[in-house]
Amino acid sequence: MRESYDEYGAAGRLGVPVAAWRWAAGSGLVPPADAGPWEWSRPVVEAVDAEAVRAGLLLVDAWQAADRLTRALGDPLVWRPAVTASAVGHLVRAGLLVGLGGDTATPDVHADQVAALARRRDLPALLDRHVPLGPDQAARRLGVRRADFDAAVRLGWIEPVSAVDIDYKKARGGTTTVPLYRALDVALLPVLRPSVDWHAVRAARPGTRSLLTTQPPAAPGGDRLLLADVARICGVRRAAVVAWRRRYDDFPVPAGGTVAQPEFDRAAVAEWLLAQGRIVPLGPEAASLTVTGAGGEELRMRLYDAVLDLDHDAAGEDRLSAWCTEADADALAGLAAGEFGAVVRRLAVPGTDVLAVTGDVRVTDRYRSGEGGGLRVTLAWPAGLRGTAARAVGGGLVRHGVPYAAPEDSCPCELHSCGGLTPKSWCPEHGTAAVPVMEWHPGGGIRCADLAGRRTVAGQAARTVTF
Repeated sequence: MRESYDEYGAAGRLGVPVAAWRWAAGSGLVPPADAGPWEWSRPVVEAVDAEAVRAGLLLVDAWQAADRLTRALGDPLVWRPAVTASAVGHLVRAGLLVGLGGDTATPDVHADQVAALARRRDLPALLDRHVPLGPDQAARRLGVRRADFDAAVRLGWIEPVSAVDIDYKKARGGTTTVPLYRALDVALLPVLRPSVDWHAVRAARPGTRSLLTTQPPAAPGGDRLLLADVARICGVRRAAVVAWRRRYDDFPVPAGGTVAQPEFDRAAVAEWLLAQGRIVPLGPEAASLTVTGAGGEELRMRLYDAVLDLDHDAAGEDRLSAWCTEADADALAGLAAGEFGAVVRRLAVPGTDVLAVTGDVRVTDRYRSGEGGGLRVTLAWPAGLRGTAARAVGGGLVRHGVPYAAPEDSCPCELHSCGGLTPKSWCPEHGTAAVPVMEWHPGGGIRCADLAGRRTVAGQAARTVTF
């Protein structure tokens, strides 16, 4: 009589599928192997409830699992490649899923475990850490064209970690070897190369020459950094990096240079900074836009890698260029297509004040570039119509009114440096019950700043007058 069973023998002894036993072992439904690696003793196997093992199996194939994880990332995707069936195989090998049979490259997995993985907030980071990307996927993860990613490879900025043979049959010349890149390395490229204008690279039009071709290649035999370069990557001063080097024994040792100007291997520095949490492989920052059409229709959307170019002249034009989903691009173009354009009720772009625009906002350009799943759109409006948005979520333009008659000392309205005011509804002179005679301008806009500057100059001149 057998004294121990492997997973096949145990499944046969209980009369359950091997995948069911494999899941029960991986999920803790059956006791751990006690007779060796993946070997169970006969008493342990015979004590297991076969019906419970059989009922616990909720099998899905790798393609179904990939679709579930892709939906969890956000639909539609703009800046990240969809999860593939082969990615599920990598997740199994990383121990994040239990393979329950089928092909090892695209294994079957448990539906409940896939659902639990999909609910994890760090799912994007897990995919970056454990799932390599082909060149097209890497270009999409970076948000650039394939030509730009190929240029980064030629510069020696990133190297493949493995390769896979894909059989295209006769249609595409038979078997082709495709290099695979660590997704984490791809996501870190903009962080580790801060001298590159990644906004311009991502906005490059199809068919144009890659801007990366003007960049210097990595030095043969090693890609080196000075302490000042490390500081720039982390957004700190050089003195902080010097302090890290003294404080932490595991800080990378110099790979060259001199005592006064040591040089460090870029990859080693990147690994150390990642482990310390001093750099994070984030994707492009998101901005939010709320637009209202002439008929009152409202559209709220997210923009990615937004570039806001504000004119200094009220007679000039402001421009906003950013990525968005194709559906949002279509809806935005529809709202702005009227005779008077659209109104931006609220535009929140990282690094700037929350803006609003009274009208005449138009879509001037839209095109597809890179491997992303969206469109790059450009909005434009007269600079004189731009101002600060109200603090309330979705609030419209803040307006300042310059009264023709100076307000009384008892006026409760909010006064501003431009000489204007924001009326309070209960003010007897400027409130809702009155019809104040005022000249209005967008608060926080060019007109507002110009009036404030004139008042400052006038006040200084008045203080310097002597009698």
